Amino acid sequence: MSTISLTGPLAEIGLLAAGADPRNARLAVIAVHGRGASAADIIGLSEAFGLPDIFYVAPDAPGGAWYPSQFTQPLAANEPYLSNALARIDEILRLLEAEGFGRERVVLAGFSQGACLSLEYLARNAGSVAAVLGFSGGLIGPDVASRQETESLSGTRVFMGCSRSDPFIPALRVMETERHLAGRGAKVETVLYPEPGHTINADEIGRAVELLKSIG
Repeated sequence: MSTISLTGPLAEIGLLAAGADPRNARLAVIAVHGRGASAADIIGLSEAFGLPDIFYVAPDAPGGAWYPSQFTQPLAANEPYLSNALARIDEILRLLEAEGFGRERVVLAGFSQGACLSLEYLARNAGSVAAVLGFSGGLIGPDVASRQETESLSGTRVFMGCSRSDPFIPALRVMETERHLAGRGAKVETVLYPEPGHTINADEIGRAVELLKSIG
């Protein structure tokens, strides 16, 4: 994996970066790692996607986790960590905007806990990014049906991929997430794979690449 050096405010907040020079990049991808992993792990998406015109940044979660409890627990069980993690994405988006990356040029991409966080951020912040790639994740909290967000997500692209028998992410929650986001106008593609496991497979990479190519 080939990382790049950051300058300015982005360099001051502890991000790992890879891919295209931000001055020449078509898109910026914020890559969000899962529990027990790191920015160095998830930044590998830059090589997996193989798109030379994308700038990638990846933050590290304190202690390797964005929040302590299971994502389907009551929200209070994951506070204040969840709010802090969402604020971290806010901060990165603000700094990317200052570098010229408007919301139509930024994508959130996360795996597992990072996917849950990315999807949750979109649900709470309509219009904040062009797309979300959610690999093995779903919206956070004990219940999706009672969520209160109603702002339109029209124009936002979402891809979600997950095993039907993922040991950590219930397939039902993935489908509930699809219904919530699509019901608010997002264009959502969801694939539940028959193969067991908790990983990112080649088909997911391919679909993510096609989505990224279609933006802009």
